[in-house]
Amino acid sequence: MTTTALGIHATALTKSYGPLRVLDGIDLAVPRGSVLALLGPNGAGKTTTVRLLATLAVPDSGTARVAGYDVTAERARVRERISLAGQFAAVDELRTGAETLRMMGRLSGLSAPRAQARAAELLDRFGLAEAAGRTAKTYSGGMRRRLDLAASLVARPEVLFLDEPTNGLDPRSRQDLWDLVRELRTDGTTVLLTTQYLEEADRLADRVALLADGRIAAEGTPAELKSRVAGHRLDLTLADRTAYDALAPRAAHLVPDELTLGLPTDGTAAHVRALLDEIDPDRTDIARFALRTATLDDVFLTLTGAAP
Repeated sequence: MTTTALGIHATALTKSYGPLRVLDGIDLAVPRGSVLALLGPNGAGKTTTVRLLATLAVPDSGTARVAGYDVTAERARVRERISLAGQFAAVDELRTGAETLRMMGRLSGLSAPRAQARAAELLDRFGLAEAAGRTAKTYSGGMRRRLDLAASLVARPEVLFLDEPTNGLDPRSRQDLWDLVRELRTDGTTVLLTTQYLEEADRLADRVALLADGRIAAEGTPAELKSRVAGHRLDLTLADRTAYDALAPRAAHLVPDELTLGLPTDGTAAHVRALLDEIDPDRTDIARFALRTATLDDVFLTLTGAAP
């Protein structure tokens, strides 16, 4: 794929803070109009990656282009074409929702009438129209988060960075955000999403990159990554701790308090029967079992050796 077809293109990016090596040579290639989910445990380097690509920090080495422009040599051009919604809502509590969005529109170069129209459109889209005249300090945490996300979209960015955007949102608001991300992708916006919610990445992302110890441990579509560990997972609830401890080293999924673990399987009856006979030939160690489709949790645990 040519670099002009990429919304985000990074090669061998590194970043250290003192003796701590946060990023150790990561490569990313995100086609325009697609969604990449960047997953990793706390401290893996997700937010640092976003900061480098959004021109908020400078890489120690490596190169990156966002919306076709170099993030170091052409920072101003990059900033004209991107938007960022960070982990925490950053809104002026003394301004109303409408004032906040109109101000963002004017700062983005819109005329007063266009800024007002864009504010009204976004307030309605994010379910904030009825609260438009209230100051943000009267908003709930979820409402502030939605206002912050609306503000990031005022200028219709080519590339949108969402750094753990659904933290603190209730299930309904999270679903609304998912719908919005799908709409943005359809409209041609490139989205880089960091998240702790593996279900979120599974539902939204065209591709997923797993970040561990400052490196990309694996990358592919959700289906491709799941196929690397197994198409399905056999969940077993063991009869006692001894049986559980004996199987734990083989497991891709562990719930110690419930003596439950999951083993990869291709999902066929023959393989499931063979696993059960191998594990519990006397039929005394397994209390219950269930066959499930493999999840990104399984992928993450298997490919990075870390909890998400």
